[in-house]
Amino acid sequence: MGLGGCILLIAVGAILAFATDWDLEGVNVTVTGLIMMAVGIIGVAVFTSIGRRRRAVPPVQTTVVEPDHERRGY
Repeated sequence: MGLGGCILLIAVGAILAFATDWDLEGVNVTVTGLIMMAVGIIGVAVFTSIGRRRRAVPPVQTTVVEPDHERRGY
């Protein structure tokens, strides 16, 4: 799940928790929205920590070896 999916979870969860007054039998819409918001916030935290870790690693330098066919006379 990317950053956009996490933000979408937070937005939909907030709408369910605070902007609706639906009554579904067997489902508490407010708690469902709060759970979705919590999962979205955890997802954003994980996504940013992984992104920060990827940027902190220095790039690997590769060594290019040129062929020495000029010296051999080919």
